Amino acid sequence: MTTLPTLAQLFEHMNKLGYAVFKSGDYDLNLFGIRSKDLEPTTFNDWLGCAYKKNGEWQLDYWPATTDPGLYWRENPSNVNGTAILVPKQYRSTYTIDLHSGKYLALCQRAGEVTVWRDADRDAELDINVGTQTGYFGINIHASSNDPYHEDRDRGPDDEVGKWSAGCQVHGTTEGFREMMDLCNKQIETHPTWAKKFTYSLMDQWW
Repeated sequence: MTTLPTLAQLFEHMNKLGYAVFKSGDYDLNLFGIRSKDLEPTTFNDWLGCAYKKNGEWQLDYWPATTDPGLYWRENPSNVNGTAILVPKQYRSTYTIDLHSGKYLALCQRAGEVTVWRDADRDAELDINVGTQTGYFGINIHASSNDPYHEDRDRGPDDEVGKWSAGCQVHGTTEGFREMMDLCNKQIETHPTWAKKFTYSLMDQWW
């Protein structure tokens, strides 16, 4: 099993990348994704995470996820320019809580642009460094479920990515998704004057 970075290691790497680290009190969330060196397309082999303070003490959560598109969408792009692959970058105040695909509340790309590569050759391999597009592409952070708030329909990390990601950042477990959304709601409750927008920082695995 991969040993994931400690809080100090995470913040050190974010600082090296020039990413902001938010430290202004409880539930000032540092939401992030780490794209694994393993680019196999059918498994949740990446990580989503959050670093934050609770009662003044730092917390660090990790959840299994995919940060790149699954096999179906690699082979069957829904966009004429190719399937979106989110470029590692810090996307400041880009996400808000809204309906994902009109179905359930998730973190949706409503407040800012993101940058993607377009993989258009219809094979299983991820093609990066092939030119980028920047704009509003609906690269949301959501669950691998159409009904993630019902615990009796939970999905686990061993389920396949399938069609759940066409470029979105997707939780491998519905429990992890709910934990993230609970933290997002706590940020809004704790900081109601500014906290309705969320920053997401995507990084490549560096260890």
